[in-house]
Amino acid sequence: MIQLCLIGIGTGNPDHVTREGERRLNEADLILLPRKGDAKSDLVDLRRTLSDQLLTDDGPARVIEFDLPQRSDSKDYLGAVEDWHDAIAARWGTLIDRHLPQGGRVALMIWGDPSLYDSSLRIADRLERAGRRMELEVVPGITSLQALTAAHRIPLNRLAEPVVITTGRRLRDHGWPEGADTIVVMLDSGGAFEVLNAEHYDIWWGAYLGMPHQHLISGPLNDVSSDILRERARLREQHGWIMDTYLLRWQESD
Repeated sequence: MIQLCLIGIGTGNPDHVTREGERRLNEADLILLPRKGDAKSDLVDLRRTLSDQLLTDDGPARVIEFDLPQRSDSKDYLGAVEDWHDAIAARWGTLIDRHLPQGGRVALMIWGDPSLYDSSLRIADRLERAGRRMELEVVPGITSLQALTAAHRIPLNRLAEPVVITTGRRLRDHGWPEGADTIVVMLDSGGAFEVLNAEHYDIWWGAYLGMPHQHLISGPLNDVSSDILRERARLREQHGWIMDTYLLRWQESD
């Protein structure tokens, strides 16, 4: 029997890992660390740092790094993602069989929280549907949404108003969600807010939230959109990758 634990680790700050998350890491027999290529080497470095800081010397865990399969650039986005998830599930299964042939406890550190715009739960489900005897557990983590609102010191919603959490791709393709007062945009490859009439919105943007090189910009979208795009490009060039998210809110009429 395999006990697979998906542990939310927040947005890069070791202090954001819960005590339960730390305990589950130390109980694991095997911790899998995915590598995403040289451009994102500091992502696995952050996981290594978390392992170094949180694992006790006498714990049972073996830490194994592996190369994450690449996602196809196919125009069929959903089909490409499904194939990618199949490949990741197969890689997990191979590593588990190799290192824990008699079963045991496996942990994966998941950025943010495993339930919010992360596919680890769907990938784990593939292992179960393939007939693997497995017990799945989830340890919640701090999301980029929480880190963003905390960094800007703002409430997520206006009083009694709804919030929509969406993606950059969906905002770009469909525009502002009907009936929404506030939206949080995740997984934006860059500048999806340009489809909006900028004079009607305020924005709170953050990159590398919770990390030492965190960057924040906020204000009327009409005033700061070009600053965000310029800073985003500069940071991406500097670090080779970027993680950012933002909150948009319909401006209240005077």
